[in-house]
Amino acid sequence: MKPVFQSLVILAGVVFSLDLLAQLQGEVLWFTSVGYFSVLLTRLQTQGVIWLIVAGVSLLVCWGNLSLAERLKHPAKPRDYLSLQPTLDQKISPQTFRDDKPNLSRKGQQTPAISLGIVLLIGVSLGAFLGLLILYYSRLIQERWQPDWTVPSISPQSIERLNPFQLLLGLQPMTDYPFAWGVLILVPLLVLWFPRAVLRSLAMGLSVTFALILPAHWSQILKAFYPVDFEITDPLFDLDISFYIYQFPIWELIEFWMFGLASFCFVAVTLIYLLCENTLSNGEFPGFSHAQQRHLQGMGSALMGVLALSNGLQRYGLLYSEDGVAYGASYADVTTKLPAYTALSWLAIAISVLLLWEALSGSYPILSRRRTPRPFHHKRHHAPKILIPPLYLILSGYAIAALVSTRALPELVQRTLVQPNEPAREAPYLDHNIAFTRRSFDLDTIEVKSFNPTATLDEAAIAANDLTIRNIRLWDTRPLLETNRQLQQIRLYYRFLNADIDRYSIPREINADGVAEEETRQVILAARELDFDSVPDRAQTWINKHLVYTHGYGFTMSPVNTATPNGLPEYFVRGIARGDDEDAIETPIEATDERIRQSIPIGTPRIYYGELTNNYVMTNTGVQEFDYPQGEENVYNIYDGEGGVTIGRGWRRWLYAIYLRDWRMLLTDDFRPETKLLFRRNIDRRVRSIAPFLRYDNDPYLVIADTNPDSSQTAADVEGNTLYWILDAYTTSDRYPYADPGEHPFNYIRNSVKVVIDAYSGSVQFYIADARDPIIQSYQQIFPDLFQPLSAMPDSLRRHIRYPIDLFEVQSERLLTYNMTDTLVFYNREDQWEVPTETYRDQQQTIEPYYLIMKLPEETSEEFILLHPFTPRGRANLIAWLAGRSDGENYGRLLLYQFPKQELIYGPGQIEARINQDPLISQQLSLWNRQGSRVIQGNLLVIPIDESLLYVEPVYLEAEQNALPTLVRVIVADDDQIVMAPNLDRALDAIFEPERLPDRSIIRSIEGLFPGFADDQGDLAPLP
Repeated sequence: MKPVFQSLVILAGVVFSLDLLAQLQGEVLWFTSVGYFSVLLTRLQTQGVIWLIVAGVSLLVCWGNLSLAERLKHPAKPRDYLSLQPTLDQKISPQTFRDDKPNLSRKGQQTPAISLGIVLLIGVSLGAFLGLLILYYSRLIQERWQPDWTVPSISPQSIERLNPFQLLLGLQPMTDYPFAWGVLILVPLLVLWFPRAVLRSLAMGLSVTFALILPAHWSQILKAFYPVDFEITDPLFDLDISFYIYQFPIWELIEFWMFGLASFCFVAVTLIYLLCENTLSNGEFPGFSHAQQRHLQGMGSALMGVLALSNGLQRYGLLYSEDGVAYGASYADVTTKLPAYTALSWLAIAISVLLLWEALSGSYPILSRRRTPRPFHHKRHHAPKILIPPLYLILSGYAIAALVSTRALPELVQRTLVQPNEPAREAPYLDHNIAFTRRSFDLDTIEVKSFNPTATLDEAAIAANDLTIRNIRLWDTRPLLETNRQLQQIRLYYRFLNADIDRYSIPREINADGVAEEETRQVILAARELDFDSVPDRAQTWINKHLVYTHGYGFTMSPVNTATPNGLPEYFVRGIARGDDEDAIETPIEATDERIRQSIPIGTPRIYYGELTNNYVMTNTGVQEFDYPQGEENVYNIYDGEGGVTIGRGWRRWLYAIYLRDWRMLLTDDFRPETKLLFRRNIDRRVRSIAPFLRYDNDPYLVIADTNPDSSQTAADVEGNTLYWILDAYTTSDRYPYADPGEHPFNYIRNSVKVVIDAYSGSVQFYIADARDPIIQSYQQIFPDLFQPLSAMPDSLRRHIRYPIDLFEVQSERLLTYNMTDTLVFYNREDQWEVPTETYRDQQQTIEPYYLIMKLPEETSEEFILLHPFTPRGRANLIAWLAGRSDGENYGRLLLYQFPKQELIYGPGQIEARINQDPLISQQLSLWNRQGSRVIQGNLLVIPIDESLLYVEPVYLEAEQNALPTLVRVIVADDDQIVMAPNLDRALDAIFEPERLPDRSIIRSIEGLFPGFADDQGDLAPLP
């Protein structure tokens, strides 16, 4: 059996090695195809070095200490029943202590015997600690390790210290975590019965664990070698912020590693000595020999050295404390915890040196003393007993001192000194928290202005802001997507996953000379992607999945402010033309008129890389790829893009068959020498694979652009791909001092990178959008071939960058509290804000930021902005609105417009309440909201116009079955009136000329019925 077993082991090793080489070479070929092999090489070199160092040192330390303990432990010896004290019997003492000198020598001393009950109690306790270590490290591995190489490895955040009590509380109730509690119960039992095998297995497992966890932090470690100063120092230690962003996380990783090794080795060595072969059989432990004590003292010295480092780092960790009135070091932290951690750190160093001296010399220089011999005193041939080993006495005393100085004393100071005079005591620390939080989230750059809506909205203001009015968003992305899925998906396998809001220059009208005045129009774009999961089951074959259904086709473009007479959205660009169209073969995507055709470069919009392209495909094979349907027939195509890895018929075919675990690649006869493999086609997964150290926005958006403009051709003449995805990327950190993260996993964020992905070729470009960010400057030094300046982005794409919603939401959330810069106001939370709510599909939800084309106060032209209104906490009136600018040189700037606190400015909730409480409007909505149909009140928009506010809410009607939302009414309100009309123009007319009330309109005063209004039943008739 032994040769067979050896052969199986060798075979398994060969298979594993081949698989590892295939995975590695597959990565090399893919990164080479996208042009970022240098990024992969830097990453693999760094992870490889870290892995070798961590695995080698961990295994050497753990295995070496276990082996030494095995040599020094008491040997198996039958019990001498004639001796009352078998553990101190002179017959076995030489072998027990491994010392040939007589017992009266100090070096021959050992501790007293320990009863079996105490041994079992200690063994179970230490075994339970090992069980906690297993659960702790298992959780860390699950968070960081990804066995599938095709899945991007996301850079993790900082590691939390082991907290046994918090870990146990997280395992409640016990019935939900049977495996974890089973580990905690089973490990102590296994340690008692099989200490040697269990501890050696745990030593190897711990080494592998560290070798998996620490290399996952490769980007953090690399950054430490390329620090860039923030040119700002913290107020407590006067260190540049770069220390906390770059070096501090590395010291935390070292502490995590060293603590794991030291604590495991100390516990494991203690268990080996306690559970020697004759402990259980003899019913007691004979005591620690002198050599064993010296070994434990050496381990204790290492453990105390790690604790010294830990306490030193916890001094800096006070800058992230959540114990005070605000985030960061508080009065109690600075006056008690800081000196306590400092003292504990120096004390641990002293103890570590003391224990190391004892381990090397065999005596305590402080505790040992010479005894003066007394006259006529006869030496007795027995070893003096030591009631408590000095090592455990020292460790226990240190633990008690740490508990008192870092827990009890700060709590006492907080209750007796701080709480009676908290505002004054905490004032400087509140100032630090406010300043550093605003700086870390880039709130300190917000330009604050007053906005006093005193002017009455009139026709002159509407005329002066015509472009704003023409771009008021009446279509929300959600009802538009539902309509797209009903009208524009064309086939079952097409799907509109998402819709994006952007702006494009479109001619308003074309005169007789063919000259058109262009204007900026806000539109909603949606990509028509192919979802293979929606293909009928009978057609879901391997060839169809990987060779035929390879890409989506086309997109829709809709203006945000118009609808057809029957309430459906209008389209600038829509579905695929029918086969009877003469130009269908050359231009299958339909543009509504010549203006759109001449301004939007449609080209051939094939989508090989998108948000739904989750499977890999092979192109240039013997099977034609489905392109798009045309009437009752299908059009086919052969991919001619630059994307993908050429696999042909040679060894690469075998390699990727192993890499993808797809053995059918070896059996098909459809591959050609020019066959390419396209994988990682999901754009989010694609960019994360290249740069996992960045944090990415949740909403990549589609852009239609000609990146190779030729002045001699119009948009209608453009051929080839014109579809691109833009994805915002962020640099983040959770180690910015005093900065309150709130509910976010980071407390520093910058939108430093714009990523552009070609939907046809899959090429990925990283452009630096914020060159001032020190973190992106570090990454630029580490990866010089990865990033490009924003000026290198084609102009046709740069015109479509926008302020990212995810960053804006984070900043808005932080601004709710940190709009207050006065210390006392902040302490009392006197000016706390909140995001107003609205009703959508009968559900209350907070108002999300929304894009607008509008003219900001004191500006001369309209621009594309992102807007978010705020209300005071617990009240519904408006208090401020935040605008993020997206155009030209103003990109990235934030403006905060604050309303006068002494005046009542209606908030969205108040306007919506007035709408729903009005008897005439609610009666009309109730008539529509009958069985079989449902009324949807869309997003209520607050639109600043000059020195006034305009409120607009669309109303949709949809059937409960086969929902097809239609726009049936538009509700418009200002300070005085609420109007519900069939469209926006009629609603505005009704506000300014109420005597000429349009048909099927309702006009109401904010305070009641508008004077002169006749309750005409005809006005309540629904749209036909």
